[in-house]
Amino acid sequence: MDVPIERDPSVVPTKYWHLLDDGRVQCDLCPRFCKLREGQRGLCFVRGRLDDQIVLTTYGRSSGFCVDPIEKKPLNHFYPGTPILSFGTAGCNLACKFCQNWDISKSREWDTLADRASPETIARAARGLGCKSVAFTYNDPVIFHEYALDVAVACREQGVFSVAVTAAEVCAEPREEFYRGMDAANVDLKAFTERFYERVCGGHLQPVLDTLVYLKHETDVWFEITTLLIPGENDSDSELDKMTRWIASELGVDVPLHFTAFHPDWKMLGHPSTPPETLTRARKIALSNRLRYVYTGNVHDESGGSTYCHRCGVKLIGRDWYVLTAWRLTEDGKCGECGEPCAGRFDAMPGEWGAKRLPVRLSDWAA
Repeated sequence: MDVPIERDPSVVPTKYWHLLDDGRVQCDLCPRFCKLREGQRGLCFVRGRLDDQIVLTTYGRSSGFCVDPIEKKPLNHFYPGTPILSFGTAGCNLACKFCQNWDISKSREWDTLADRASPETIARAARGLGCKSVAFTYNDPVIFHEYALDVAVACREQGVFSVAVTAAEVCAEPREEFYRGMDAANVDLKAFTERFYERVCGGHLQPVLDTLVYLKHETDVWFEITTLLIPGENDSDSELDKMTRWIASELGVDVPLHFTAFHPDWKMLGHPSTPPETLTRARKIALSNRLRYVYTGNVHDESGGSTYCHRCGVKLIGRDWYVLTAWRLTEDGKCGECGEPCAGRFDAMPGEWGAKRLPVRLSDWAA
């Protein structure tokens, strides 16, 4: 459907596109490869064709800002206990039927983007609020590539880290540029079958696997993986065994893996919630395949949310939801009992943010 694109400061040119022989312009940011005529938008809705090029239409606009615990992203091995300034925009390049942020990711109303903020304002706010990091989250930062990278540059100038929470459906060239700006990522590995990706998400599995391999072998980005387990869809023993064997073989046993519980939402309201036992079963399968750091999420499970030394078994970091209850790491990130290193990025002592959530108006931090 043709949708007019208004000219305003939120509309900026992009570089990942090319002109087709039939006169359409193809967007080359993600594997969807939307082919557009003048005035049309891609499936993500925030990138469209204007004046024979692909533009981003949401630069500098956000659905809101909030200071969260880093564990909520979830990242359990990236400066535990610290606060992170989180924000998103609108739109998404997937169409997951179970999306729990569908009001943002599938928004077609610009009223959703109520907050405006320059990259410099975001970085200044993060530092002023005592945040160690900024998270691009709520919707996928792949689709606001240019804005996210400019924010990352501004954050580095302020000594603030950048974190991408992403489904990782992105092409190789923009992926390389994007992750040069990131310090950490949580990658949403939605399932381990192409059928699930096509039928439930409107995407493809292989680009996600390619991104994970790229992150491991071509970057210094710290990353963790999250899989939302949906009863009867992606939670079979065989699929979980195959997925965790692949992670161990291709990414290594130190990559943290989070299994989180599904709650009925958007177009999957008829599906049951994930029983806690399913998460525990998945965790056992992953541990049996040698993964060292496997977590359960969206349920109250202090045992499944805590970090243990893979050598001696001592609890290194205790977690009760987002509150840290134990800390047995040395100043250099080793087990306080046996001296075995724990994979991750750690300060000498953890942060004390806890489970607090602080909504923020970025206009208060504008220059």
